[in-house]
Amino acid sequence: MWLLLILALAAIVALNFWWARRLSTLESALDAQTRTLEDLKHEHEQVTLQKQAEQQALFNSMTEGVLVLDAHGRIQLVNQSLQRLFRLNKDVRGQTIMEVFRLPDLAEVIRRLQKERVISGFELELPGMEERWLQVNAAAVLDREGAQRGVILVFHELTRLRQLENTRQEFVANVSHELRTPLSLIKGFVETLLEGAKNDPELSTRFLNTIEKHTDRLTFLIEDLLTISRLESGGTVMNFQQVDLGEAVARAVDDLQSRAREKEVTIENSVPPGLVARADAERLHQVLCNLIENAIKYGRAQGRVAVGARAVAPDKIEGWIDDDGPGIPPEARERVFERFYRVDRARSRDTGGTGLGLSIVKHIIQAHGGEVWVKSELGAGATFFFTLPTAEKPIDQPQP
Repeated sequence: MWLLLILALAAIVALNFWWARRLSTLESALDAQTRTLEDLKHEHEQVTLQKQAEQQALFNSMTEGVLVLDAHGRIQLVNQSLQRLFRLNKDVRGQTIMEVFRLPDLAEVIRRLQKERVISGFELELPGMEERWLQVNAAAVLDREGAQRGVILVFHELTRLRQLENTRQEFVANVSHELRTPLSLIKGFVETLLEGAKNDPELSTRFLNTIEKHTDRLTFLIEDLLTISRLESGGTVMNFQQVDLGEAVARAVDDLQSRAREKEVTIENSVPPGLVARADAERLHQVLCNLIENAIKYGRAQGRVAVGARAVAPDKIEGWIDDDGPGIPPEARERVFERFYRVDRARSRDTGGTGLGLSIVKHIIQAHGGEVWVKSELGAGATFFFTLPTAEKPIDQPQP
């Protein structure tokens, strides 16, 4: 009896010992599995974060703005280009299109995607004081069942292209107008001569003189167009050399004396002797003639035009041409150097010119590494300023 009891107790102790060891083994295995799962979870999180970082880096390297929305229309991702385009300075994730951008046209693109799935080349004008345009390409992100799970939008800056297109259209319109006017006059006089006016020597001579005048106008226009085209494209190679500015002004004044006498205008050359610039002599002559001729043309009759210059730094010379005309309105001062821009169109037509002179001046001065600007008050004339490098400062040749 006691032997059986002792054996039973021994069996129970052995069973408890075995179960404790088994339980310890199971606990160790469970702990190992738990640690493995935690390691796998941590590794998965690291891989996910790495992929997200790689995706974000990829998106941030794009010049186009990228915007990703979830199935509920809330922002999940924006790249740095988009932040720059819309000037965003805070985290906008989790918000809707309208909450962040307040652009009904952009919200309409999102609505259209529910049916169209892909939208290409949508042009979006941004509100504000300055004109800004973006091109939007959008696509719906679908799951395996074809349900929409999100939206991706790509934004491309269009403002510069729009400005260039507007400039091109304005340029074509201006050139067409400038060509059409003298051509129409020439055609009219030729037709009159053919109809019998050629038999009247006095009349035919007057008509032929007028035809010659407008033919010259066409020639000057074409030459100016070719000049500004070469300057803008960098196709003009500058022949830089030492140029005495006072002598250059004297040469330009001498060439324009006949025009000055017609209006009884006095031209004063107050450039000090020995002021030497590093410049292309012929292009500088073109600049001085354009500016002085404009001063004569738009100054008052029996008035004066003053030309001066001074050294404003060891490597810079500032020159100016001052007239006593009616002055330039404030809104026109920033535009007078644009191609074909005219402050007074009616008066400009009467006095002639191609409307390209100041634009050519600007490009030539910029090719010398200088600047050109104007100061004026209504009723107090206008002063055009330009800068040139001194002879000691080297200038890189513009690349064609």
